[in-house]
Amino acid sequence: MYHSTFPITILLVALIGFSAPSVLADSPSVTAVLNSSEAVVGETVQLQIRLTGARGADAPENIAVDGLEIHRTGTSQHFEMNNFSVTSSVIYDYTIMPLKPGTFTIPPQMIRVGSNSLRTPTLRLNVADSPARSTRSSRDVQTGNASKLVFAELIVPKKTAFVGEIVPVGIRLGFDPRAHPKLIEGPEIVGQGFTAQKLQQSGQNLETIDGRTYDIVTFKTAIAAARAGKFEIGPVKAKAEVLAGRTRSSPRSRSPFDLFNLDDPFSDPFFSNPFGQFGERRQVEISSEPVAFEVKPLPQNAPPSFSGAIGNFTLTTDAKPNSVQVGDPITVTSTISGRGNFDRVNAPVIEDEHGWHKYPPSSKFKQDDDVGISGTKTFEMVLSPNERKERMPVMAFSYFDPAKEEYVTLRSDPIAITVQGGAAPAPSIAAQLASPPPATTSAAPAKPQDILYQLTERGRVQSFTPLYLRPIFWFAQLIPLLGLIGFVGWKIRQAKIDNREARRIAALQHQTAELMRKLHRGDASPREYYAEASKVVRLKAALARNVDPNTIDAETAADTFGLNGDSRERLRRLFEQSDELQYSGTHNGSEKISPENRRDVLELIKDLRV
Repeated sequence: MYHSTFPITILLVALIGFSAPSVLADSPSVTAVLNSSEAVVGETVQLQIRLTGARGADAPENIAVDGLEIHRTGTSQHFEMNNFSVTSSVIYDYTIMPLKPGTFTIPPQMIRVGSNSLRTPTLRLNVADSPARSTRSSRDVQTGNASKLVFAELIVPKKTAFVGEIVPVGIRLGFDPRAHPKLIEGPEIVGQGFTAQKLQQSGQNLETIDGRTYDIVTFKTAIAAARAGKFEIGPVKAKAEVLAGRTRSSPRSRSPFDLFNLDDPFSDPFFSNPFGQFGERRQVEISSEPVAFEVKPLPQNAPPSFSGAIGNFTLTTDAKPNSVQVGDPITVTSTISGRGNFDRVNAPVIEDEHGWHKYPPSSKFKQDDDVGISGTKTFEMVLSPNERKERMPVMAFSYFDPAKEEYVTLRSDPIAITVQGGAAPAPSIAAQLASPPPATTSAAPAKPQDILYQLTERGRVQSFTPLYLRPIFWFAQLIPLLGLIGFVGWKIRQAKIDNREARRIAALQHQTAELMRKLHRGDASPREYYAEASKVVRLKAALARNVDPNTIDAETAADTFGLNGDSRERLRRLFEQSDELQYSGTHNGSEKISPENRRDVLELIKDLRV
């Protein structure tokens, strides 16, 4: 079997090698295509930009079109063979979210390949009004009460998602401008089993529904389910004031709903002759219909490096400096970009830590949209080699792709480095070399030392060579010399270990002090505040136990500080609150932690002493 397949393999490699130059020599080209030219409001559409004849280009991250949200979600490379001709192409994937109905034109995009500039073709997308939204709006407008003046609509583009998956959500509030509406309480999504990020107003425009003009205000947010099952999202609730008319001459008492004509509230003469009437401002409740939502659990076969990240991401790594001595620090920068739940994106893990000492990573996040669904998260981790190395260890980051419904593991590219020096011999070996072998003693009978005896025993005399010229003398001197060298090497190694441990302790103490200053300011969100508070507890316990902070949990920390009763329960609640907030983002409507909760957390942390 080996002799029959080997020539074929060589032939294929040769053919690919000969055809590859022709592929690279072809001038690059670009095209763009939509997976569908028809959509409805809230339904996502996929856009692909394919670059052929080049290995990469400068493609836009976002495409600006009024009424559409277009974000880049991934990049892939493809190779195709046709009649022994190999074609290479790079595909840039984009997700389009329509925010309103209409016909939209996606303009040509400039793609830069080296010194060349390529342009994609113009694309058109027809977006129809959502059937649920049209029915909802029409029904609200035709009712005989205040909902003729205002209405609310909740747009959830996906009806099925996975636990922890970030789903973008849109909210539309409609107001009849003739009623001079004023929003008193902003929209809030009501419901259980999910968390929502902070609402961001995204636009305002006029829209005609059933022949009546409404001022439409749109908001954007994102939700994440905390458990699997079937439940409802919403309704959206808000409060507003509207202006209603009443005649001065009407002596009779009327109910609040009499303020609005059952056929048309603006048929009241007040709206045509405001000087002959007087108006009242009335509060009205705005409420939308809830949306059914199904949440599926994540598969069980999660890889070891999976930390809960769900979406679509890319990974790049870099290490500096690339030439060090054994024990010197190397800063590894890992950049994770894409679209998903970045609050669950943790630093990549080291697949093989042998010969390396690592320190806790730091991170920073830069979002590319209003609600933090897409962006870039950068981690910096310090690694110290304990022995000679030729390359950095492989970093792995895993996430769950909801579109493919499978786990994906990204690994860093090999990074060549030079580590000079070497590990010193172990103290036990040096001690063995320093200890002379035990002398073997035998009970020999005493010999007479007279001249006659020396003459009769002269056959036993080996040599009259001076002692310092004998090999045994220098071999005996070598043993203490080796012991001295081993001792010096052991002291040098111990000094490096002590120095590295001192640097580690100093870094943990500095990190603890920085976090305590942030906790005293109290300007962070609840998710960030509780995460930093639990990290301070881990750092304090790690310094007391001389262990890695990542190995500390609530029970270990309570045992370290000897907590009992109420203090142990408060510490457990702190860790549980941190885990809950870290899992799926901030709570609805929560922007800052209350002074009482902040005071309770600070008192608990200050009392932690060994």
